[in-house]
Amino acid sequence: MAVFVLDTHKKPLMPCSEKRARLLLQRGRARVHRMVPFAIRLGDRRAENSTLQLLRLKLDPGSQTTGMALVRETESVDLATGATTRQASVLVLLELHHRGQAIRDALTQRRGHRRFRRSRLRYREARFNNRRKPRGWLAPS
Repeated sequence: MAVFVLDTHKKPLMPCSEKRARLLLQRGRARVHRMVPFAIRLGDRRAENSTLQLLRLKLDPGSQTTGMALVRETESVDLATGATTRQASVLVLLELHHRGQAIRDALTQRRGHRRFRRSRLRYREARFNNRRKPRGWLAPS
């Protein structure tokens, strides 16, 4: 897909291809800034001197994961008809996994442990023997 690129002051630049990133790293013009997501930092480039294109972040929210796509959109105008067409090229696809299900499972497990601890209180006497009424007992009226 694409590799994130930062300038010398850690400002974002346009993403580049994986091959270009490999060449920049081999030639010593860049260094690895972060492994996940993979990003390189250029040593000889600044954002003020660079030309940047417009990028758009598109989201697809879901209950368990959210999909994200970093897209570069280009518009072209047909000179004969005057119609504008948009083309989108995907640079990076990302997935964000939500923790809601894991938190719910952890709380259920914690509740089970707590119930188990409460159920094995051995120092107490069995309570079913103190519920019987004496012979000849009448309810108060």
